[in-house]
Amino acid sequence: MNTATTTRISAGDWVQRQLGIGMGKLPPSLVKRLVKVPVNADGEQMAPEIAMLMSVVAKAPDFSDLSPVEARAAELKDAAIYGERPLPMNIVEELRLRGGLAATRYRARASSAGLIVFFHGGGFVLGSRAVYDGPVRLIAHHTGMDILSVEYRLAPENPYPAPHNDAMAAWEFAVAHAAEWGVPDGRIVVAGDSAGGNLAAVLAQKLRDSRVKPALQALIYPVTDLVGSRPSNREFADSPALTAKQIAWFTDHYLPPSVERADPRVSPLFAEDLTGLPPALVTVAGFDPLRDDGLAFAAKLTESGVPTQLVREPGLVHGYLSYTALSATSRDAVRRVASAITSAMA
Repeated sequence: MNTATTTRISAGDWVQRQLGIGMGKLPPSLVKRLVKVPVNADGEQMAPEIAMLMSVVAKAPDFSDLSPVEARAAELKDAAIYGERPLPMNIVEELRLRGGLAATRYRARASSAGLIVFFHGGGFVLGSRAVYDGPVRLIAHHTGMDILSVEYRLAPENPYPAPHNDAMAAWEFAVAHAAEWGVPDGRIVVAGDSAGGNLAAVLAQKLRDSRVKPALQALIYPVTDLVGSRPSNREFADSPALTAKQIAWFTDHYLPPSVERADPRVSPLFAEDLTGLPPALVTVAGFDPLRDDGLAFAAKLTESGVPTQLVREPGLVHGYLSYTALSATSRDAVRRVASAITSAMA
């Protein structure tokens, strides 16, 4: 498997990783002397180790100044340096889906409690199974469920609706093979973070009238509104984790000019009818420009009668799934995601 875990890093990169991990373990009282710890408009304080990490990220090159190919290479290197170290799995199986689509199935234990069809983040332009190898293994470990990590096509080479077509192909593959993996039809979850959360949410809407429906939609700081007009978009426009400039770079690569950004197949928040959808888990981060998108979507699901659990991580930023090796707060948040999925499937 071509994962971030097989990417070799230099001695200098290794030192950089150790320094990053070490900074994440400094006492909060010391960190507060070294960097300013932000407080948002709601009075929530950023986790000190995240504040230190953001001070470093703010000085790094901006991937939106690169080509998509260059940005992907930089992201893969960062994952190799800073990413979660891979937990051992009982099964890691490479799969080939319809149309040449690739996916990897992870199983942590001898048997499985269900199946999560997982779509990675990255603004529909970045991200891969390799970059998400560590976080996906972490979720598999804590849920005891199989994870089908999907290598959907990326923009600008494959703009909208290609990623959504791939999401449907991955779902159909999962349903067709769940029994042979020992997973009942009724225990298949769709999940994703950021852009992957968008894919999961739109897919859940498409499957509303299907014979086999997702048992749960688990949306981790999801993209639900590409119009981008909410208070958190403005408050955190300069967030080092995800700037307004970077969001525009993603969107411009992903959406052809003829596509309306308020189309519910692009922005699931704008769907007229959310009734009858699978139960939802929605997580948001306190310092994320997409925070209010997730809050609005969770509220609309609840108003539509969809059982919805909202998990708010006040001290975290967009993309915290990728910061678990450097941040105990991020790692705890991923455990809460896993626990919420497990509880929902109980």
